[in-house]
Amino acid sequence: MLTKMREEIDEIPAAAARLLKESSEAIGACADALRQKDPSVVVTIARGSSDHAAYFLKYAIELQLGLPVASLGPSLASIYEAPMKLKNAAAFAVSQSGASPDIVAMMRGARLGGATTISLVNTLPSPLGDAATIAVDIKAGPEIAVAATKSFVNSIVAGLAIIAGWSEDKELESAVSRLPEHFSQALKLDWSALIEPLTNADSLYMLGRGPALAIAAEAALKCKETCELHAEAYSSAEVLHGPVSIVGKNFPVVGFAARDKAEASIAQTMSKLASNNAACFITSDKTDSANRLPFIETGHPLTDALMLIVPYYGMVESLSRARGFNPDKPVALKKVTQTR
Repeated sequence: MLTKMREEIDEIPAAAARLLKESSEAIGACADALRQKDPSVVVTIARGSSDHAAYFLKYAIELQLGLPVASLGPSLASIYEAPMKLKNAAAFAVSQSGASPDIVAMMRGARLGGATTISLVNTLPSPLGDAATIAVDIKAGPEIAVAATKSFVNSIVAGLAIIAGWSEDKELESAVSRLPEHFSQALKLDWSALIEPLTNADSLYMLGRGPALAIAAEAALKCKETCELHAEAYSSAEVLHGPVSIVGKNFPVVGFAARDKAEASIAQTMSKLASNNAACFITSDKTDSANRLPFIETGHPLTDALMLIVPYYGMVESLSRARGFNPDKPVALKKVTQTR
């Protein structure tokens, strides 16, 4: 039986193509507004998988535009009612539902504080869409499975399209335009080598650096959500400052490496962990001691990093079933979480 989660993973290429076609006007308006604002800082507002999408966009903005990006805790507005001075800032809020009260309150606070505000949402109209200077419909379509997949991917696709226009980077614009075809290729990649070592595992690490660290964070969350498997995401540098102490024989470690300047560093750390007999898997050819996971080269480091989540989603859906769970309906979770 095909799960809803699997169906929605398979819809990623079509969803991305729909977004790039149908939301192009809003994406262009965002790029124009950001160039006009010329912010000195960017802030993000999100929770859960949406926060991991925002984390990815943090690195993309910092790498492309040289602007510092900070995540705002929504409780600053919803609980503490602390006004923020953001007249020289831009704010990105990311949400599937656009309905969580604390996210909406923080977005309203950012706009009141002077920021140019952009909402990336899968539901319009919505309170979060109404709170923004510009709202972009990410066009992921209905997402029934509790664990977000295509909405996570499309949030990043929308953000990358905005960043490409904002920075007037033709190379990134071209890479974003080719994402649907690359997603189709990524769906065919086989990451089933992870199933056996993770089926009976109690814990594992997900490693990355830069944008790939955001992918590692999303991967760790999906393990917890769909498999009831404890997973933690670390920078491949940070893991050596303490967390490495529990990495022993057969401890699973997955390294998410894109074709960028951090790839060699991640591979080096994975080689060290493999020398301790950890069960190491990496999306890179730069190590002989860790198991290689197949990957797609897109021609741009940012889209390379995003591509890593697609075969992972397919694997974790299978892993959930192998561990005896229904990936569509995690016992303790709801599709829309409304926090204050």
